[in-house]
Amino acid sequence: MEIKQMVEAIVREILNQQAKRPKVLYLFYDSTAHEAFTDHFIALNIHGIDHDLMFLDGEASCWLGKHKIECAGRGQTIASDEFAPAPIEVPLAYEGIVIPEIDLDNAARAALGMKGTIVSEIIFSTLVQNKFVLIGEDISGLKKADRRTLQTLTLPTPYRNLFDYYKMELQMYGVEFAPSKQLAEKAVSKIRPEIFENREVPETHETPEASKAEAALPAPPEPTPASSAIVYEGKLVSAEWVTRELRNHPFRSLQIGRKTIISALAQDMLQDKGITIEYLAER
Repeated sequence: MEIKQMVEAIVREILNQQAKRPKVLYLFYDSTAHEAFTDHFIALNIHGIDHDLMFLDGEASCWLGKHKIECAGRGQTIASDEFAPAPIEVPLAYEGIVIPEIDLDNAARAALGMKGTIVSEIIFSTLVQNKFVLIGEDISGLKKADRRTLQTLTLPTPYRNLFDYYKMELQMYGVEFAPSKQLAEKAVSKIRPEIFENREVPETHETPEASKAEAALPAPPEPTPASSAIVYEGKLVSAEWVTRELRNHPFRSLQIGRKTIISALAQDMLQDKGITIEYLAER
């Protein structure tokens, strides 16, 4: 019986290795931040997806399990313990990376293709391998340590505009943003798209009475006609602003000041909608 059990254990181990489950990496700034994402890990496991947790120990070091990973900076030797991978090698073992929160500094580095921090190198490596990077969109741009030290929760408006600009740049490179509560669902849709494709809307068989009742309902209101022009007095035209305005107040022409910056993504959206851009004379 002992030999039979041993053979059974070996066969199970071989089968488990052959049926290796996909895995994602969650990257956290704080060693306790993962406690709020327990439901995410349960959802991933339900759909047959494993996960690992990485905790930043500073801008250039982090912990992945029992291994400490260090990044000494551009042009310098990468130091790590005996079995830890270099930061740029970390994404090789995963289907994608999930970053619930990112700060202004790392967003800027990643958007500009700069290395030197754990986060920027991991984002760069993941995108180069054509794997997905998911980041929470409902974020302040300030690290938890900075919020605690400065006793503030949000960036001032100029820095907030800069942060939004870097987020749009990251989207151009392939990074996707989603509400923090939906990051696990988004990861599942990336790895196992068939789960969501099979969610077909059930067919409805209407009776003649139902058809008559539907015909008796008042017709839906016609869409609001697009206004001829809209004036924007801010300093940065973002894709989020364009989307919101087109949904609430459609327009055909956008008037801005000559010093106003239009993000690349916002400009593409305006061109696709056939919206002209007019520059106002300086007063």
